Amino acid sequence: MTDSVLRTVVRRETHSPRTGAMLLVVVLLILAAVYAAVEIVLALTGRQPLLVAPAAAVEALAALPMTVAPAGLIAAGAVIALVGLVVFAVGVSPGRLSRHEMAWGDRAVVVDNGVVASALAQHVSTASGIARENVVVGVAHRAVDVTVRPPVGVPVEAERLRQIVEDEVASYRLSPSVRTRIRVDRPRDAGREDPR
Repeated sequence: MTDSVLRTVVRRETHSPRTGAMLLVVVLLILAAVYAAVEIVLALTGRQPLLVAPAAAVEALAALPMTVAPAGLIAAGAVIALVGLVVFAVGVSPGRLSRHEMAWGDRAVVVDNGVVASALAQHVSTASGIARENVVVGVAHRAVDVTVRPPVGVPVEAERLRQIVEDEVASYRLSPSVRTRIRVDRPRDAGREDPR
């Protein structure tokens, strides 16, 4: 498998398509077109419009600059432009899946964040001697959060724990890289974050 093919496969496995957002926009455009077509057909057959007749809508649109204050038109234009920018940004920016690329020799594998969290928690438990159920690890796109809850009376060296976590995360060679945050929650000071 060539490098370009491998990069393409990794990108597809770590990024989500914007199919949902595109489908929503297409459905809204179709509904608007169907509504306009129904109003035109009703006007051509001489029936009452659902909301507004096409001729009345065109007249109201033409008279809009005379009937609405310039500030209102500017505000409406700004809102429409903002909605357009949001739709454009959603369409262009890639979605993220809860996965990372991990270097494995000269190859790359895609691993789920849950697998990384489980492996890291097991390693921290084994290396520190703290029971596995007292180690909680969360992995996000750019961060790893490790919380250790040692039993009462069990001493924990925060610096040694930090070194264990950082060495293990570095050995995974994750892309994109992540920063680590380590907390030691003891019964008397639960919730206090270990300073970095």
